[in-house]
Amino acid sequence: MIRATFAGFSTALSALQANQKRLDITGQNLSNMNTTGYTRQTLDTSSLNYSNPISHYMNGSEISVGFGVAMDRVSQIRDPFLDAQYRAQMEKSGYTDALQTSLDSLSHILDESKQPGIRKAFDDIQSVLTNLQDPSKVNDAVYESELRTKMEALTNLLNDSAKKLLEAREQEYQRLDGEGTNQNGAEQTVNDILERIGKLNRQIKHNQVFNQPSLELQDERNVLLDELASYIPIEITYYKEDRHIGDKDWPDDVRVDMIYYKEDANGALVQDRLTLVNGSEGAGNENYGQIKVTGPQGADTATSPYLNTTVSFTGAASAVAAGTPPVIIASSNDPDKENAFSGGSIQAALDMLGGTATTDAGQIENVEVRSYQYYMNHLDNLAAAFSTVMNELNKLGNKDTDSPLMVNRDDGTTTGITASNIRINPDWANGIVKFGKGIAADGNNATDTAKAMLGAMSLAYSGDAARPGFGVNLAGKSFADYINNVSTILATDSYSNQNMLKTNVTVLNGIQDSRDSVSGISLDEEAANMMTYLSAYNAASRLMTTMDEALNTLINNTGLVGR
Repeated sequence: MIRATFAGFSTALSALQANQKRLDITGQNLSNMNTTGYTRQTLDTSSLNYSNPISHYMNGSEISVGFGVAMDRVSQIRDPFLDAQYRAQMEKSGYTDALQTSLDSLSHILDESKQPGIRKAFDDIQSVLTNLQDPSKVNDAVYESELRTKMEALTNLLNDSAKKLLEAREQEYQRLDGEGTNQNGAEQTVNDILERIGKLNRQIKHNQVFNQPSLELQDERNVLLDELASYIPIEITYYKEDRHIGDKDWPDDVRVDMIYYKEDANGALVQDRLTLVNGSEGAGNENYGQIKVTGPQGADTATSPYLNTTVSFTGAASAVAAGTPPVIIASSNDPDKENAFSGGSIQAALDMLGGTATTDAGQIENVEVRSYQYYMNHLDNLAAAFSTVMNELNKLGNKDTDSPLMVNRDDGTTTGITASNIRINPDWANGIVKFGKGIAADGNNATDTAKAMLGAMSLAYSGDAARPGFGVNLAGKSFADYINNVSTILATDSYSNQNMLKTNVTVLNGIQDSRDSVSGISLDEEAANMMTYLSAYNAASRLMTTMDEALNTLINNTGLVGR
């Protein structure tokens, strides 16, 4: 039986159209090879082969031949597993990167390896006290004035370091709430991301229902999901609405769950989730939730600035029951009371803002995170210890007459001295308070105050109440060694975190390379595809020419044989 007259032309035409479309897609890929977030596109095709052709002239033994190629859709080439890996790694990288920013801020304050600071001030005081041991100098007002100047320099350095610590902590908080700055904080950025993902879900779903692929909108959504993963741990789920389960042609929705840890009834940390974006379900803003950063209010800002900062997450209204309370992640490292993330830049900020203990440990990884308050506590302890020892020794040198050399700036007393308020007693400069000349240690052997103070500068303080310890505790270290130890701890933490950050970035880049090998644009590969599609296009054109020649033979030459 002779094949339908124009069937071959239809087959060739479909081949021409399909290969033209492939060339168009190749051009689209090449033109967007440097576009951020662009995903490589491809044409999905299937063979046209009618299983029940309508014809009265075909018998059962007729072999059915294909009728060309069908262009099903233009799709993206993505690997959901690599996407999930990448976002999980973004969580780790976001945490260590944000933590390194905070540690760098602290390094500018406490790192004395490149510029003289508090340790140098202690050395200068010790040098002056060494000179004051000379009997000819101890009564010289010039040397006493020099000692006062060096001690004032120390108090100024302590004041300045404490002020900068408070400013660094305030900047950390502003990176969360964005208030008082010209840049968005995490609150505004995350809320914007959630809103945009929620709206994109609806727009993409609407377009797909009407057979509009919206691939570029999907790229935009994927970029937003990657960015969101650097702030909080998330899990992405592609699903169909209940009434469309089993309908493979119905487009998928995207749900975004926030993953966090909380305590169960037995006190163990268990994983929980909150839906922040619930596909395209609900009306208005019901398909996405929001984040709210709340700092201390009223008097709390003075007594414990930012220590009780909270970040609350409200789930999508279409996914959570009415009246469900927000999930609160607090700036405290006490796993018995607060929820926590396993990573992300928001958790890093909360870890740095919270914590008042000597050593603070992260909830999930049990990694030590020494907060701003940790370093403030050490500066306050150092200021209180130094003022206590010097004031008590001067008091003994003045035969137990209360004559403090350093006082609290706020009320002029010797109580409640911290790094922020320590200052030289104005009465010392005015001559009202005298620098002591002698100390009767045991009632018999008298030594001068300068010698006692010099010895106190190198004493290891462990809380011993006996003179000259006066109950001061610097963990068995001298004043200079104590501040050295604090700087060393900071340097060690920074070095360790830098190595961790490098590792996380290396792993992240490796996953990105894997993603690019699947979803990215390769110039060589696209050029090879272009040549392949062009060859196929030329072959389809030749097929049409051949079919034309065959049709010409059928029409013009049939029946003329032998004439």
